[in-house]
Amino acid sequence: MLEPLDKPAQSTDGEVQVAVQDAGVLATAYYAPGGEQSVRKVLSTGQVTSKSARLAQPQAEAVTPSIVATGNLTGQAFDACTAPSQSAMDAWLFPNSNYKAIGIYISGGLRRCGQPNLTSSWVAANAAKGWQFLLIDVGMQAPCSNLSSRMSTDPATARNQGQTAAANAITQAQALGFAQRSAIYSDIEAYPSPNATVPAGVCKAAVLSYLSGWTVGLNSRGYVSGAYVGAASGAADLSSVYNGTTYTRPDNIWFARYSTPPVTDTSDNKYIPATYWANHQRVHQYVGGHDETYGGVTINIDSNAVDLTAPPAALTSFTATGAAGSAALRWTVPSGTTLGQVVVRRNTGTTPPALPNNGTAVYAGTASTTTATGLANATSYAFRAWVKDSSGKVGPPSDLLLTGTGSTVAASASAIAYQGSVTLYSRVTRVDTKAGVVGVPMSLYSRPKNGTTWTEVARTTSSGSGSVASVQKPTVSTVYVWGYNGSTDGLLGSRSAYSTVEVRPTITASLTVASINLGASTAFYGYLRPQHPGTTVYLQRQSGASWPTVGTTKLNSTGNYAFSIKPTARGTFNYRVVWLADADHATTVSAVKSVTVK
Repeated sequence: MLEPLDKPAQSTDGEVQVAVQDAGVLATAYYAPGGEQSVRKVLSTGQVTSKSARLAQPQAEAVTPSIVATGNLTGQAFDACTAPSQSAMDAWLFPNSNYKAIGIYISGGLRRCGQPNLTSSWVAANAAKGWQFLLIDVGMQAPCSNLSSRMSTDPATARNQGQTAAANAITQAQALGFAQRSAIYSDIEAYPSPNATVPAGVCKAAVLSYLSGWTVGLNSRGYVSGAYVGAASGAADLSSVYNGTTYTRPDNIWFARYSTPPVTDTSDNKYIPATYWANHQRVHQYVGGHDETYGGVTINIDSNAVDLTAPPAALTSFTATGAAGSAALRWTVPSGTTLGQVVVRRNTGTTPPALPNNGTAVYAGTASTTTATGLANATSYAFRAWVKDSSGKVGPPSDLLLTGTGSTVAASASAIAYQGSVTLYSRVTRVDTKAGVVGVPMSLYSRPKNGTTWTEVARTTSSGSGSVASVQKPTVSTVYVWGYNGSTDGLLGSRSAYSTVEVRPTITASLTVASINLGASTAFYGYLRPQHPGTTVYLQRQSGASWPTVGTTKLNSTGNYAFSIKPTARGTFNYRVVWLADADHATTVSAVKSVTVK
């Protein structure tokens, strides 16, 4: 595709652009995956047979987009190939003429006329005088048309081409001062369907796919999608899938249909049902190129009837407080909005949903807060919110990124003796950069191994590396988890894995005498702490590598036990006692005591 060289070459995935300075053109080629080098090779073979001056185009100016095209307008508009001079615009200013808006060709490779007057200063001056604007992009045409630049017959490629065209059109619109909420119309000239080389269904699918990509590309960046089409071709094809889900339809339709006498409103009795684009979403071009004169100035124009309203403004604020597994979202609706609802959606990762029906639903209603739940640990989420007014029109998106964090856990020991201590460690990091989160409060939570209720047992501030530590003295076997509870500056909270620290009771062992004569006895006694009255302790005697149980007894009310030992043979015998784990404590084994029988 060749178009006037009025912008820098900018290649993207699936598209290569080359600026041909001597010819004054920008060459664009599209390719399938893996085809970039082949496309560049083909483009490099081009030759300039004669030098050409560039068309006069808008001059780059530093400007903050602030003008909405079009605002609320019911009345007449004209479009002209070249934006008129300021004196001509002044001569035609309503009520000198019937026209309140002008269609201007801001972008696209098939613009036929230069635009020496079309600058941000021209736009601002005329907006200040009351003019409104219809923004037009003349890009790729239907593959069954006879125009020089045609979209692909492959629906996926055509969709990508539409999105690329939308991105370029937004760039040009912003350079002229047009802000979000502005409508930009893709000019798809009337096309026959079918023709000798492209079947009807293929041509229709290409146009609808291109306009789907165009619409997604505009809507995802807060602009309104429009299509300028012939009533019998593009408008008929768009109407045939109006209620379908395969394609994303344009927000506004600008259709060309001429009649004698002309119908000077936005109705159509043949191709577009009255219930379609019925929410102040129509422009009707009812007379093609002709001359009109006002204030002594003659311009060749097309005449249009307009019935348009602008979508609502974006939220004035959209903030959140991150937590572990959830986030509290807050927003402010612009004053003066007749609110239908606020729609909030989310995606996993850093790219928000493009449209209000994409991604995962978070909220739809008229409140100013909600809580997003079900958020996974160590995962980032991109939220997007839209204002929908009472008529159903949707404003530009407001985005919010909540970055996930991860918390680790480690213990200095997996088991400790009763009344002993253990150190629990953690480090909290961002999932995007892996850097430690510095200077934030970290909470250590615990619950008994057999319990279900978590209690915060420590809170400490993370170090310069995001690390924390806490010394604990659990009295029962305990499960620990570290937690970072999120912040108001874009970080979600997180929870570490569980770390279980077993607590072994202290069990003592003593002998009244360690050496006895055959036939005599000695006492093996001790206590368990903490006390577990009524539970069983097991006396074991070593036999080779094993320790079979030779006696049992119950702990008394103070946790004490005693066994009488009377070996039946001479020799040295090793004894110990064992207390088996319960729900609160781990199994514990006493020291070994040796009894010698003489």
